[in-house]
Amino acid sequence: MFLNGYRPCDLKTLSGPCCASYDMVHYGHSNQLRQAKAMGDYLIVGVHTDAEISKHKGPPVFTQEERYKMVRAIKWVDEIVEGAPYVTTLETLDKYNCDFCVHGDDITLTVDGKDTYEEVKRAGRYRECKRTQGVSTTDLVGRMLLMTKAHHSNIVSLHYQQHTDNFGKGPKGHSPWTGVSQFLQTSQKIIQFASGKEPQPGDTIIYVAGAFDLFHIGHVDFLEMVYKQAERPYVIVGLHFDQEVNRYKGKNYPIMNIHERTLSVLACRYVSEVVIGAPYAVGKDLLDHFKVDLVCHGKTEVLPDKDGVDPYAEPKKRGIFRAIDSGNNLTTDDIVQRIIENRLQFEARNQKKEAKEMAVIEAMKKREQKEQGEAPAQTAH
Repeated sequence: MFLNGYRPCDLKTLSGPCCASYDMVHYGHSNQLRQAKAMGDYLIVGVHTDAEISKHKGPPVFTQEERYKMVRAIKWVDEIVEGAPYVTTLETLDKYNCDFCVHGDDITLTVDGKDTYEEVKRAGRYRECKRTQGVSTTDLVGRMLLMTKAHHSNIVSLHYQQHTDNFGKGPKGHSPWTGVSQFLQTSQKIIQFASGKEPQPGDTIIYVAGAFDLFHIGHVDFLEMVYKQAERPYVIVGLHFDQEVNRYKGKNYPIMNIHERTLSVLACRYVSEVVIGAPYAVGKDLLDHFKVDLVCHGKTEVLPDKDGVDPYAEPKKRGIFRAIDSGNNLTTDDIVQRIIENRLQFEARNQKKEAKEMAVIEAMKKREQKEQGEAPAQTAH
């Protein structure tokens, strides 16, 4: 990513996972972008083409057009570069008037195993941000393929662990950058993602509700359309608890638990506030409490509540319900289907990636051992 630096003349800097694939954008990516933006003034994010990703990593889940739009929707991003080169050079930084680039504390390698940030690191124009523990594309894909509910309670079953081992483990063991870890929600993390802005007089308070699972381009298109329903929108998203989502969606849904979905939605630039564990029925108490002016729902089927009642009966009675057609029919089911159809390719992609990372780790260890061996011996006193 590219980002503005600290200079008073407001210079740009290439920040975040400076240039990245952003395939299956999740809150881990958003958190890197948040950290990157905090390092400067203006954040430019480079996103690779499908061809570049396929060459260096394997087939992407989402098309480049979908990925461009997903990254643009993250609220810390000021600008994106479409078709950014896979290897970040000083020429790229200079082209966009960037002071430095930012990447996570993992490593990104080319198809032949070279560090993609080697040149900018040598020039001192590289910054690093912390990787978000507990989330990775590897883990999310594993949840989709395994079809269990272990991720709802954060209790990792033996079966789930065996699957993630197979999916994200190279021949020489686990890489710390590709392996699966557990996400632990904290109040600080929510504060970092939240806007902290209260609705102001003259704002139109719009309420939407749902699972918003595996937050994707279909959700972004819907929320963008909701945002456009008013001149000064204040969009509140109600997120249903995991058990509620599973009641009406079945299988092993939601793929992301309530904590993960909260951060994913808060990172969207069209969202002002999130209700964690919103009731399925949009009732009088909720509408009055938030002083809701408009309730929106997409074109997906609205299933009745447990008592058989329409969950939108109250807003319809008040005349404040509006059905929104975003023009995008993509669903979470569609994404899971993409993964299942390409399962073997994704498994091979991850194992190949981890094997390269393990080779780098081994080389780093040998170099450290060599340097320690060459260091002058300490004189004993």
